Formats: sequence, structure tokens, C-alpha cells
Amino acid sequence: MTSPFDPIDLAGLRLRNRLVMPAMGRARAFGPGNTATDSMATYYAQRATAGLIITEGSQPSVVGQGFPNTPGLHSAEQIAAWRRVTDAVHAQGGTVFAQISHVGRVGDPALLPDGLIQVAPSAVAAPGRLFTLDGMKDFGTPHELTSQEVRETIADFGRAAHNAIEAGFDGVELHAAYGYLIHQFLAPSANLRTDEWGGSVEGRVRFAAEVVAAVSAAIGARRTGIRISPGIRYNGIEEPDLEPTYVQLVRRLNETGPAYLHLVEDSRDLTGILRKEFSGTLILNPATDGFTGAEDLALIENGTADMLSFGALFLANPDLPARLRAGGPYNTPDETTYYGGTDRGYIDYPSLNA
Repeated sequence: MTSPFDPIDLAGLRLRNRLVMPAMGRARAFGPGNTATDSMATYYAQRATAGLIITEGSQPSVVGQGFPNTPGLHSAEQIAAWRRVTDAVHAQGGTVFAQISHVGRVGDPALLPDGLIQVAPSAVAAPGRLFTLDGMKDFGTPHELTSQEVRETIADFGRAAHNAIEAGFDGVELHAAYGYLIHQFLAPSANLRTDEWGGSVEGRVRFAAEVVAAVSAAIGARRTGIRISPGIRYNGIEEPDLEPTYVQLVRRLNETGPAYLHLVEDSRDLTGILRKEFSGTLILNPATDGFTGAEDLALIENGTADMLSFGALFLANPDLPARLRAGGPYNTPDETTYYGGTDRGYIDYPSLNA
């Protein structure tokens, strides 16, 4: 029987265990030009006993930013600052991927220069309101990307991935979940296009598949992962055709061969289907009534997943792998650090948890 504490080969990277610290929004890139800080290096180095660390999302371009004090991977200063983080993690024997996250329509235009506004597959505003430094605001209507701008955005992801490797990261994870840009292309509620980037399932899957292909061309498929959240309705996402959409997506991914698929679970049935379809490593953030806990380790033992990601529990327990192996004790996560009392969308913003 496979143990969660067994090493695993991730497309040529030997990881010390099968426990993953996933990307968690933090908004602590207080350095000039949204750069990583020494406190971020300390934070990630403290958690280096994870088999894999995935950092908070970094925008691949200026227009990809939606929230204050989030880091980027599109400038020389950002690359240099992230190097301090990766060096700190590697000094502790850890493995660290950068999450590349473009918010699409989900963001505050006040953060963008020169009158830019957020971009999206279609000029459809997300429902609800947005957290900003000036309080809650309604989402605005985004600029609909032209076909040429879609291709330029794909190229931005490739450049950001190259920058991540230059900054010392072991690989990257593409954020195709939680209603951000890649997810917006997948969802018919946000993607109303009738050109090659929309309409059919094949059209809506195309952007995600081509981003993965571009990143893989830039840094290698074995250093590329992707995170998805089928059925998770954050930021106005509605997906009535879940199974055909995500089966088609996984089949397109298999053509490129990324190292892993990181699945934020809503349906165990769909997990089983995608598990059979995907040819690489499956990282699972399981559907739970609260946050991912020790009881979920059985999902590795019974083969439901290859690796397991823990959000809130990793915030509260930097040495989580040792505590899981020992059966505790565990620090209890502060309920204000994750949405809705669950591990669906963990967050560690200073406004909530300094």
C-alpha cells in the first residue's frame, strides 16, 4: 500500500513525500513593483518539508493583477526578489513551484496603470463584489480580448514561466481554477465567444490547452502543472457541461504531457473519471465539510490520488508532514483565514490574519 510519506517521482523530480502545500492568496508582496519580501522567504522555507510547495499566485503581466500586493513574474525586479524565496526553500531541501495566475475579469482597475481595465474572453462582468483597499466594489465590465490579444496573453504565460525558472523555481502551476482567466475561457457563463476560442466545448478548452502548450515549450512539460476546479462556482462561474468539458480538457493536456493535474474536488465521481483519463500525476484537494485533514490521507493509500494538498492546515502547522506522521497534535486554523469554513478557497490576507 502506498503511504503519503513515501517519496514520489514527479516527472523526474524526486519529492520527499506526497503532501502538497497549495497556492494560497496572501497579498504580502510589499516590495517595490509587487516584489517578494524576506518575510515571504521565511514563510515558505518554514514549510519546506512538504513534498511540494506551490506559491501564491503571481500575475504573468501587469493587466493580470486583480488584488493589491500580489506578486508578479514579469519584471527583472520580481525575478530577483523571488530568487531569495527559492534559495531559502532549497536551502531546507524543499521543492517549490510558482503558481502563475491571471485574474481575467476578476480585479480592481485602480491597480492598473494608464487607464487599463481587466480583460476576459467576453465583455461580461462577474456577479458580486470585489475586495479592494478602498472597501468592497462591484465588479466592472472587462475588455473582451481580440483573437490577437488572446495569443499575446498566451505568450505572456510562456514568458512568466521562463522567468519563474530564472528565479530558481523547480516548475510552475497554471491557475485554471476559481473563476480566473483560464477558468473563464472554460465556462460558458463567462465565455460567450463564437470564434475559435469559444462556442463549442473544443473551443472553450482551447485557451487552457494552448497555455499549457506554450508554457511547456518554454520550460518543458515535466516542469508544468495545472490546477482546475470543475463545478466550483467562485466568481460567477457556471458550468452545466462539466464532464464533457473536463474530459476534453484532460485529453488535450495529455497531448502535451504536463507533470501533474491539481484537482480541487467538487464531485468524487468526476475525480474518478479524470483520474482514469489523465496520464500524469494527480494532486487532489478533496471535497470536505471543513479543511483537508489527517483522515483524508487514506485517499493516497487507496489510490484515489497520487498526492494530497492541504490548505488551512498548512497555514496553522508549518511542520505539517511531521505532525501528520505522528498523528498530531495540530494547531487549529483560524477560521478567518479560509473561505466559508472549508478548504475550497484558502486565504491568508493581512486584512484577515496579520
